[in-house]
Amino acid sequence: MRVLFIGDIVGKPGRRMVEGHLPRLQQEYAVDFTIANGENCAGGSGMNRASFRDLHAMGVDAFTMGNHTWGNKELPQFISEERRIVRPGNLSGKDLPGTYFQFYSVGGAELLLVNMIGRVYMQPAECPFCAMDTLLAAEGARTPFILLDFHAEATSEKMAMGWYLDGRVSAVLGTHTHIQTNDARVLPRGSGYVTDAGMTGPRDSVLGVDKDIIIDKFLYQMPRHFEPANGDLQFNGILLDLADNGHCRRIELINFWEPNLM
Repeated sequence: MRVLFIGDIVGKPGRRMVEGHLPRLQQEYAVDFTIANGENCAGGSGMNRASFRDLHAMGVDAFTMGNHTWGNKELPQFISEERRIVRPGNLSGKDLPGTYFQFYSVGGAELLLVNMIGRVYMQPAECPFCAMDTLLAAEGARTPFILLDFHAEATSEKMAMGWYLDGRVSAVLGTHTHIQTNDARVLPRGSGYVTDAGMTGPRDSVLGVDKDIIIDKFLYQMPRHFEPANGDLQFNGILLDLADNGHCRRIELINFWEPNLM
C-alpha cells in the first residue's frame, strides 16, 4: 500500500498547490490513498465546507486536523456527518462532534487513520499516549495498516510517540510546526516516522502567514489578524510504502516549490 500524506495545507495558496500537483504525484508514485492535514485550509485557520469539498474533489481521500480544528465555525456543523475527516481524539471538552479515527477501504485492505494532539506548549488535552493505548487495544487487531497524525509542538514529544508506537502502527507522522524535518526514517520495529511533514502553501512566509504581519507582532507585541502570505508556493508531503504486514518499507520526503505567477 502506498500512502501520500500532505503537510498542513494553508489557505487558498495551499489549495492551489494541491490542485496543480496532486494528480501528477498520485500517478508518478502510484499512490493508493491520499491524506492531508486540513486544519488551516480555509483562510489559514480551520476548515469550511467549500475548502473540504474542493480538496476532496482534487483527490484528497481523508483529512486530519489539529489545534485549529474549531478555527472555522462551519466545521462543527458537518464534521460528525463526514467520515473523511478525523480530529484529535484527546482534545479536552465534553461531547465534542466528530471522531478521531476512521477505517478506510484501500485496495482490498483496511487503513486505520488516527489523529492526536500534543500537550507540550499546546492547549489543554488528555494524554495522547494513553489514548493511543486505548484505541489500539480496542481496534488495533482489525488491520495492520495504522497511521497516526500526531499534531504537536515539541520535537521531544513527537519523537517519544514514535518510539512508543514503533512496531504497533505503520507510521507516526508529526504535524503542526509547518517546517518539514529531515529525519524521515523507518524505526527498528517497522514504523515509519518523521517529526514534521511540513506545510503546503506560501513559501515566502512565516509558517504560511504574511511575514510582515508576524515581524510586526514580534516587534510591537500587538495583536494582529493573520492572513496567508502571497509570493512563491511550496508543496510538502510524505510518501509511505507499506508492506502487507503493515510495516513501513520506505518513507520519503516530498518537497518542492514554484513561483507564484498569479
